[in-house]
Amino acid sequence: MSDTTLVKCLVWDLDNTLWQGTLLEGDSTPVSDEVRAVVDQLDARGILQSVASKNDPEPATARLVELGMADYLVLPQIGWGPKSEAVRRIADRLGFAHNTIAFIDDQPAERAEVAFHLPDVRCYSSDQAVALLDLPEFTPRTVTVDSRRRRHMYQAGLQRETAQSAFQGTSEEFLRSLELRMTIQRAEEAELARVEELTLRTSQMNATGVHYSRAALRELIGSSDHEVLVATLTDRFGPHGAIGVVMLEVRPDRWHLKLLATSCRVVSFGAGTAILGWVIDQAARAGAHLVADFRPTDRNRLMEVTYRFAGLTDDPCACLAGCPTTDGIQRLHVVAARRPAPAALRLDAVDLVADHVVQPPAPRSERPLANQRDAVGHAEHRDVHPAVAVEESVEFPHRHGVRVPRV
Repeated sequence: MSDTTLVKCLVWDLDNTLWQGTLLEGDSTPVSDEVRAVVDQLDARGILQSVASKNDPEPATARLVELGMADYLVLPQIGWGPKSEAVRRIADRLGFAHNTIAFIDDQPAERAEVAFHLPDVRCYSSDQAVALLDLPEFTPRTVTVDSRRRRHMYQAGLQRETAQSAFQGTSEEFLRSLELRMTIQRAEEAELARVEELTLRTSQMNATGVHYSRAALRELIGSSDHEVLVATLTDRFGPHGAIGVVMLEVRPDRWHLKLLATSCRVVSFGAGTAILGWVIDQAARAGAHLVADFRPTDRNRLMEVTYRFAGLTDDPCACLAGCPTTDGIQRLHVVAARRPAPAALRLDAVDLVADHVVQPPAPRSERPLANQRDAVGHAEHRDVHPAVAVEESVEFPHRHGVRVPRV
């Protein structure tokens, strides 16, 4: 199969592939220095790795630990069932499309079985292992901090799944127990690699599927009427890294959401809904309509549902006048209204309105008060989220941030 779509996960066979020899035949099964280097480099590039092996699970797992290879592997599948089923389980648990999965095995029959049942999975023979690093499908355009720790983030995700299985309570209560905290900030030069990677890797939660090069992103962040924003997420199990990107064109009467993309890893946390709700709330504070680009693909139906549930429609509206038409792009819109803060996460976000809306002079009664005692007595003049009590909010005095309170 000729396909330069980036591989997100490589699934290794064990015997005579990841290691030399056959475990059940009593061979010593060392891992060659060359294969070990491939595993290490793929890990550094942010490509996940797993195992589909016909072996007894306990001795095979123990041998992986002895060889120092177990930590590199997520969701290893060791048993006696068809390898196509093992590869399918790995893809399904990770939420990856089959054309982003690769399988490597020394046995032609095993490769043929996987290729027959999973035709989009790319298959390689074991003698190709050392050459994988030179193939375009294993060579990301960019490698970021998040790339290098991607395996750790997925392993933390599996810990969350285990914790959720043992949790006694509702899904909402479990999300609250995670102590989720999202940050939305302007992308700076150092963030561009992470933003570009997100536009490349996301598919299920990508509104347009358009890839933005680093040069294009650099031009946008230098534009006074555009915003490029990156969202990160952490919880009590650790960081999720950069999980979302927003690209906005800001005009006085219309905010144009050109791209919203979020990682499939955080779909269950409602991250896309939280980011979109924040964008709509910012537009509402600015007194603007929100226009959003959407291009349907075979993978992003969930993003369309997110847009529709947020109230975006394709009904005619004067706010669409002047928007350039683009083949395949639908223009959705909503008359923006204030949105409640997310119920299950804490959101720290830049205040776009402060930089894009010229506020008229405040009436004397609403100007800053002279002392702290008066400020307490006139707390109703503070700009806080409508869904949250005043005493729960914390505001940052600097230009680029307003903290939306914990709820």
